[in-house]
Amino acid sequence: MEFDISGARIFFRIPTGIPVLGDILITETWVVSWIVMAIITGLCIYLTRDLKVEKISKRQAIAEMLVDSANNLVRNNTGGTKFDRLIPFVSALFATSVVSNLISLTGILRSPTADLSTEAAWAVVVFIMITMEKIKAGGILGYMKGFTEPIAVMTPFNILSELATPVSMACRHFGNILSGVVINGLIYAALAVASAALLGLIPGAVGDFLSHIPILSVGIPAILSFYFDWFSGVMQAFIFTMLTIMYIANAAEG
Repeated sequence: MEFDISGARIFFRIPTGIPVLGDILITETWVVSWIVMAIITGLCIYLTRDLKVEKISKRQAIAEMLVDSANNLVRNNTGGTKFDRLIPFVSALFATSVVSNLISLTGILRSPTADLSTEAAWAVVVFIMITMEKIKAGGILGYMKGFTEPIAVMTPFNILSELATPVSMACRHFGNILSGVVINGLIYAALAVASAALLGLIPGAVGDFLSHIPILSVGIPAILSFYFDWFSGVMQAFIFTMLTIMYIANAAEG
């Protein structure tokens, strides 16, 4: 498919192609990530319209419940209010992760979290925040000295351990989401083949007609999708967010 917008040519191939705008490659992950951000932004605008002190609407009640949940999540896991500055970041991270994980339920859009680059970007941001908290707590010299503990010979291993934090966070989230996508795809394909083979046993034109209809693909994948898409998607977002809170809080405590 080809478009021409103000002289700039855009090539778009579905599902594996990459749109090109001038010299900029626009990947599917990039496009869906912007869609996710637009959904979250629109939802925030909708929930925070016409706020009142008394006789609040159901919409405002939902908004206040979400804010209270975010406050409690951070405060209950950091032992107080000194990390309240993390609440906006943690809330944005969790919301982005959940919507990204669940957007594949549309059947049209591919989850951005099925691309390692998404989790890698999040993990890098978290790693920078962890490092800043450690430097803030012990100073640059204290941070550097920490790599030599308990003995200097452990320095290379401590550096590897430090770098392993963002890698493990990114790969854990990415692996679980991608595995769900792959497993669901394999199940759909296997059930379609089984449906064709089973219904093909019916003699005559009826069997030939029904063998082209993937009847077995209806129902069973939906049940499995409840786990791989809904439960696993929300849980992975929660785990990533919890790890972020704990790592940053522990870094600040030195």
